[in-house]
Amino acid sequence: MRLFGFKGLDGVESVGALSKDKLNSFIDLCATDPLISNNLQAIIQSQEQLDRISAAIANSKAITGNLSNITFKIPIEKPGKIVCLGLNYADHAKEGGNARPEYPSFFMRGSSSLTAHLSPIVRPKVSDKLDYEAELAFIVGKQARHLTLENALDCVAGYSIFNDGSIRDYQRKTTQWTIGKNFDQTGAFGPYLVTPDELPSGCHGLNIQSRLNGQVMQNANTKDFLWGVAETIVLITECMTLEPGDVVITGTPAGVGYARTPPVFMKPGDICEIEIESIGILQNTIKDE
Repeated sequence: MRLFGFKGLDGVESVGALSKDKLNSFIDLCATDPLISNNLQAIIQSQEQLDRISAAIANSKAITGNLSNITFKIPIEKPGKIVCLGLNYADHAKEGGNARPEYPSFFMRGSSSLTAHLSPIVRPKVSDKLDYEAELAFIVGKQARHLTLENALDCVAGYSIFNDGSIRDYQRKTTQWTIGKNFDQTGAFGPYLVTPDELPSGCHGLNIQSRLNGQVMQNANTKDFLWGVAETIVLITECMTLEPGDVVITGTPAGVGYARTPPVFMKPGDICEIEIESIGILQNTIKDE
């Protein structure tokens, strides 16, 4: 299933499931079954809700809509935690002047830093060094602590796409990256939550690409992760409990703007797309604060 939250032209919030056989069409799940929640975070925690969604998708009288008539919401609008990995591709570590790391560079994002598919990424007043980062995201569906490689993927509710927009000069003001990663509306997230049954185990072997105004900037594959999804979950749950609705961002490959000669930063009017094979395309226009 490819699920997403949205707001209709009438302002009503709902959850949709992308149609497999009709371009730009979706099933309005809440309109089809009023007992389905309009909150994805609530849905992924309830088997009863997931069963209702499966029934609604199979319903020959399901109510449908067109993607052009909706506003996408952030898949998980208020995650309890957003845990991010840095330097999860050896080529990206190298372009930043770092040796292959022995342990991931973890940092956190706050929910106020998020923005949805087709909503703007905001370049802040204080900097013109807004960079793109194509990343795979996964959403936690079950409480998880001290997991192993054998059971780690059991806690994943779905996968999505993230653009880890980074304010590079602020990122380098301190040895910790947090301040450069948490400006309002710089982290684009969406458009869909894709359930694991539609994807390879741990999303291994998927092409990942960023494009800025149509030009390919990053082009890599998740098989090049230094720490795959299962390994990442094992490392995080050594330290903390992952809870339903938590989001984990898995790092970006080489090709980011600051490492280019000359550097390439996003500016107002630019269109940035992040595409991950079998998951979709996340698109955002850049605007000034």
